[in-house]
Amino acid sequence: MAERIPCKTEDCNATILPSTAVKTGGICMPCHQEQERKKQQAYIEQHRKTVNLFEGLTDYLDILKVMHAPRRQGPLIQYTPYPLSMEQLYISLSDNEAGGMLEYAMELLAINNESEAQDILLSLVCYRNDNISNALPELIERGLFHNPIVFKDAPQEIQEQLLERVKWDEDNRNQLLLVLGWMGNALVIEQFREWQMQPPKWAEQLYVTPETYALDGGWELTPDGEKRDLINHLCYPIRQVEQQNNDLNEVHHARFLEISHSTCPWCNRKLTKLMDVATSHPSLQYLDLQMENLQVITCDLCGGFSTIYIELDNHGVPVWSRYNQEPAYLPDIDDVNSSTEIPLSLVLSHEPQSPYYAAVWTMSQLNSQIGGHPSWVQDPEYPLCPCCERRMRYIGQIDYADFDEYAEGIFYMFVCLKDKITATVYQQS
Repeated sequence: MAERIPCKTEDCNATILPSTAVKTGGICMPCHQEQERKKQQAYIEQHRKTVNLFEGLTDYLDILKVMHAPRRQGPLIQYTPYPLSMEQLYISLSDNEAGGMLEYAMELLAINNESEAQDILLSLVCYRNDNISNALPELIERGLFHNPIVFKDAPQEIQEQLLERVKWDEDNRNQLLLVLGWMGNALVIEQFREWQMQPPKWAEQLYVTPETYALDGGWELTPDGEKRDLINHLCYPIRQVEQQNNDLNEVHHARFLEISHSTCPWCNRKLTKLMDVATSHPSLQYLDLQMENLQVITCDLCGGFSTIYIELDNHGVPVWSRYNQEPAYLPDIDDVNSSTEIPLSLVLSHEPQSPYYAAVWTMSQLNSQIGGHPSWVQDPEYPLCPCCERRMRYIGQIDYADFDEYAEGIFYMFVCLKDKITATVYQQS
């Protein structure tokens, strides 16, 4: 057996075979790999070029076109970011400029650049709530239904066409039903009502009933066949500021991600107060709550494994609900960070945003908001009230990734007005 020799690297206690020493110059393989990594990093830093694709550009349309265009990637290229985000630019566009982006998307479709064109259409619809009906015939011709939200403003002719198509287009039926859910108009409601009473033969191939697809569009068909909205179209973003400024919230009390005085009975950690907002705020007025503030609290650990219900007394004071059911699995408290300190300064913006702003989770925007459409990571998950067994209304959401680059996951907040119960649902991002 060959005698092993010590690695030449200072402070390394490894020993190596003579044959390895010949290959590596007398150092162990981990040290050799680290040495090579440092050489490569030094080469990259010496030869890397900084490229500013926006240099000389002042027109927002030109800047957005550059943002949407694919870029060559590699360690030797470093791109200079534009000072404003893509969503900020879209919001700043005039109606004429937005029309120019729609025309550009149509040009991209004409040359079969479907991916980039659809990204632009999604941005116009979500960030600006623009009507892009002119592009819909081309999307239909190409069978591009996997972004159903862009069909929400489809004219009656297209509505009728898609209502007929869903009956025979088996390959696209799932996406077409989602498209109908986003339309949510009288024609769709009537068709869903008919399917609810007499399911079509093809419904046997679905995992849920046809009318359940309405949830994707933020509404449901009640047992009586009526449309019931589950979201509020008035939407205000929640944003982080460098320092808490009480002047920003002096008109309407609004606090987020604070520590509650209550304790989770399952893990004994302090509960998290996701929101504490005045019910007089425009984003909550529609609820007509007879309490000063609406608080939604949850356990940020256990809430990732179970829907957490909280009951509100007549003064709006939250109490752990008797309806909560401890999940079969919870992580060992010793295996998680026991700290619940959240040193953030979050405010509710003064100006509302498009209700569809965060509706597509895979886009680049910040998702935390009160009102609007949820950013579902998985399928829509409106919890049932444990008392009346009706679906609870969506209030808003907190996306932890908005405020910490190492955090993840979205907490969705709901309320049942009749029974004064809030609920939180978590989806892993």
